[in-house]
Amino acid sequence: MVRTPSTMLPLGTTAPDFELPNVDGRSVAFADAAGPKGTVIMFICNHCPFVKHVADELAVLGREYLPRGVGFAAISSNDVSAHPADSPEQMVREAEDRGYPFPYLYDETQEVAKAYHAACTPDFYLFDAGKKLVYRGQLDASRPGSETPVTGRDLRVAIDRLLAGTEPPVDQVPSLGCNIKWKAGNHPPYFSP
Repeated sequence: MVRTPSTMLPLGTTAPDFELPNVDGRSVAFADAAGPKGTVIMFICNHCPFVKHVADELAVLGREYLPRGVGFAAISSNDVSAHPADSPEQMVREAEDRGYPFPYLYDETQEVAKAYHAACTPDFYLFDAGKKLVYRGQLDASRPGSETPVTGRDLRVAIDRLLAGTEPPVDQVPSLGCNIKWKAGNHPPYFSP
């Protein structure tokens, strides 16, 4: 496990479009997942201990904010030939076990992860209603093995400010997690093992 921080895509970046298969078999584009007030895009996977540490809170966040007009989508971009625990079949089970109320999408080519400059799992992005990036970084300060409880504080503050029409948080801390498992020869230029 390589502890990898997020790349911190520049604020104001327009959300890259995508169309990926969901665990239920249907195809989901950014526009399908987007909420009228904003959209959270998360890069996660099944096996990463950093994701396992926060997965239940991700489901809670979705249930709390989806009714308030914030869309959510989770994307797994890991190389499943090297990490079969992250296969689409296992993603179906994970989504059911966790009760994810949002799409859980499979990025087989890893092109969506590259477009978002995703580097780790979990990696979080919040876009406003105009598809402009207003937050990227950690869910909260909790990490596996730490005494800090999982609250989703950092992302919650960003979403709450977006809903209130106020400025996003100034201090945005990079997420930290396992590196995305890139296919051989498919490493993006921003990747540093």
